[in-house]
Formats: sequence, structure tokens, C-alpha cells
Amino acid sequence: MLTPKDLDLMNEKGITRAQIDVQLGRFKTGFPFLPIVSAASIGNGLLTLTEGEEKEYLTAWQNYLGGGKEVTKFVPASGAASRMFKDLFAFLDADYNEPTTAFEKMFFDEIRRFAFYKALDEKCTKLYDQGVVSLCAEGRYKDVVAALLLPEGLDYGNLPKGLLLFHIYSEGNRTPLGEHLTEGTLYAKESSGKVNVHFTVSEEHQQLFELLVAARKINFERKLGADISVSYSVQKPSTDTIAVDMNNEPFREGDGSLLFRPGGHGALIENLNDIDSDVVFIKNIDNVVPDRLKVEEAHYKTLLAGILVTMQERAFNYLRKLDEGHVDAEDLAEMVAFVEDELFISPPGKMGTDTELKDYLYRKLNRPFRVCGMVKNVGEPGGGPFIAVNPDGSASPQILESSQIDKNDEQAMSAFKNGSHFNPVDLVCGLKNYRGERFDLARFVDADTGFISYKSKDGKELKALELPGLWNGAMSDWNTLFVEVPVSTFNPVKTVNDLLRAEHQ
Repeated sequence: MLTPKDLDLMNEKGITRAQIDVQLGRFKTGFPFLPIVSAASIGNGLLTLTEGEEKEYLTAWQNYLGGGKEVTKFVPASGAASRMFKDLFAFLDADYNEPTTAFEKMFFDEIRRFAFYKALDEKCTKLYDQGVVSLCAEGRYKDVVAALLLPEGLDYGNLPKGLLLFHIYSEGNRTPLGEHLTEGTLYAKESSGKVNVHFTVSEEHQQLFELLVAARKINFERKLGADISVSYSVQKPSTDTIAVDMNNEPFREGDGSLLFRPGGHGALIENLNDIDSDVVFIKNIDNVVPDRLKVEEAHYKTLLAGILVTMQERAFNYLRKLDEGHVDAEDLAEMVAFVEDELFISPPGKMGTDTELKDYLYRKLNRPFRVCGMVKNVGEPGGGPFIAVNPDGSASPQILESSQIDKNDEQAMSAFKNGSHFNPVDLVCGLKNYRGERFDLARFVDADTGFISYKSKDGKELKALELPGLWNGAMSDWNTLFVEVPVSTFNPVKTVNDLLRAEHQ
């Protein structure tokens, strides 16, 4: 039973009673698993390019940029960096005072190689009247870690990754935010010289992002010859989901109020839906490299974008013909070949009439496009490219996570475990139809692809509802193309010691 106080909280967030009813029902029924046809592989939903094709697509993107279209680089950047420092937090809580594990020893042995070392040394001197080296020599390792992670120090354990110093430069060390601004000028600069970069941030950290951009943007613009436009959005409160106890009843906090939790990165489909651009690049905040490696990164981003606009324009031409009604048997055969052989979409069954076939083709062509870079599987946790069955019975390329797979389905689990490629979150998206109108992205979400996770609050267990992931179920009903890109384009920073890898030095 919802109380007046519950209803006030829901109104404040913009959450309806109907949403609550659906979410509570999900906890009781769960989510269906997604049927898999196969893992995508070379020749089966996954493209590799010849040298000639690369040149063609690179040219296609440059021509597109010169045509006055609007392009945005979209970077999810709201997550805190706490998981990046999990091992160091464990060291602070440990009953020993000197580095013991291999991770701890590497961190301290190589501490001078981190881009944040100078700032950390200055903070230690301010807090303890001694620098990092002196503190370590006295065995005060935990003081060094506290100066790095805790609020009285640099507060790296609570800040978002986008604001941490990642890479060393002679003119000043750089954060992921700075790297994304720089990278965007290499492949997303419009004909006017403008580069649009959009960060999704947490409300509490937006001002810090704005201050850093204000301090660095002019220097980047002068150096790179670009007009950089930075915008921000926060995850909408209306995408929060209700939590329940282990009996599937609404979880209530100590004061009796309902507990709502963020719905996961799938909630960002709402933020993406607000971007008024023709093409949007999506890349995670921590997958950045120093300038010496950016040319190769930009090369493959440009390729993905060239494939997107080329394939999208072909679909646009077919849609114009269908709308005009000038389609003969030869045209239909060509459209079917495009959908099945180049978009890798299998029909749900035989079409009874030409009218049914035209309707089916129109539905499949008239929707958002995305091209996704995929790297060879290197054992990273996470999802990958598959051919999956859709609610309408057709099959098409999808990015799946392990939570969407039935663990008791041996064939599906085998396909998942033996998939040849991995999803590094490297997407280029076309968000408008052939008339230049924005798609309503909410219409293309598969609501059945969320999942339930188990958490705790104040010592009590609870269940949380995760919305369909941004590049999983939230983009389920998009046209999707998978393209193999080198693993060298995938350089995430999941732990602080990843910054010691060669590609981040």
C-alpha cells in the first residue's frame, strides 16, 4: 500500500503508479532470457574490411562532415572511481601496514609513474609535512593511500574517473575529460570547426566538470584549431527504480520511506534521446589513450562512422522508394538482400503478400542505426556480439551480457563462452530518419531485457531492478552492424594499476 508520503516522493521524481506496478511485477516474474541463434563471428554478422573498403568509408565520413550535419561525442561519465581503487581501500582496512599483495607492491614500487604523483606528493606534504618518498621510507604507506583516496586528501576514491589525472604531458597532466575533448577533434569536428562533446555526470560533480572545462578548453581549442562545445546531463530521477525486500515487497528505509535506486546505465537512453544530432559517437570515459596513440584510435572511429553513414543512406534510399510507392519486384529483391545479407536480419517467416513484405522491410529499415567496433576476445568480463531472436520472431545482431543468457541452456552458454569477440563499447549511432527527424529512442527499447540484482542497505538485503542496458536492450530494436577493430583501440582503466600499462604511459 502506497502512503501519501510515497506518492509525494514519486511525484517529485516523476515516477507514476503504473511504473511502480510494472516494476513490482518484474520482481515477481523475473525477466525472460534472450534466445540466441549464434555468436557473431567473421562472416556471420561481423565485418572485416579490405584496404579498398577502408579508403571508401574514410572518404564517406569526410564528405559527410562537410555536409553541414551535426555530430556529437557522447561520454557516460557519472560513475565514481571507487571500484578503480578497490584494492587500495582494502589495504587501508587491512591488519598489516606495509604492501603485501602483488597489487600493493606494484602500486608503491611504480608510484612515481602515475600522472597524479606530483599532486599526491604535494598533498602529503601539506597533510603530513612529508612527501610520498619520505612517508614510504618510514613505513607510513597507509598515510599515502589516505592522502590519495579520502576527502581530506585528493578524494580520488569518491571522484568520478573523468576528473582523475590519467596521463603525463610536458604542458600539464591530463584527465580522461581532457583526453575526450582532444580525441573528439580528430573525428567529430563539423565543417564549421565545431566539436560537440556531451558528458553524462552526477549532479553532485557537474560543477567540478564545468570548472575543469573552463580552465582547459581555451588551450585545447588553440592547440587543436577547434571550437569545442561541451554540454552535460544527469540521469533523470524518473528512471530510478523501486527496490524490494527478499519477499518482493517495497523496501522501506528507517524513516519508512520507499527506496529508489538508479536504474543503471540503461537509463541513459533518455539522455541520448535528448541529443539533437545526426550522428553520435559513444565511448566509455575510461577508454582513453595519450596523444601518441590517438591517430590510430581516430582512424577506426572514422571507419565506423563511414560505414554508418554509407549503410544508413542506402536504407534512406529504399525508404524513399517505399514511401513513393514506386517499387517493383527487382527493387523488393534488392531490399531483401540488403536487409538479410548486409544487415544480417533474418525474417520471422515467409511473407504472404508483397504488401506484408513491404511493411516488414519498412519497419526494419526505418529505425536508428548503430555501428559497433568489436575486438577479439581477450578474456575481459562483459558482453559481446551475437545473433539473437527478437520479439517479432526475426533474428538480428545484438550485444548481449551474461545476465541475458539462460545458464541452463547449454547451447546458449557455449555460444556465449566461446564467442570470438568482445564488446569494448565503441559505437557510432545514427539517430534521425531520412526526413531529418529524430527517432524517439524509447520506442526501440526491449523492456524484457532488464535484470534483477542483489544489494544491501543498512545491513538489510534487497533486490534492485536494472533497466535494459544502454547498448543492450535499450538499443535492441536498432539496426546493428558489428565491425572488427584492433584490440589496441580498447584501453580501459578498471584498476589504478592499469595506468602503469604501456599504452597509458
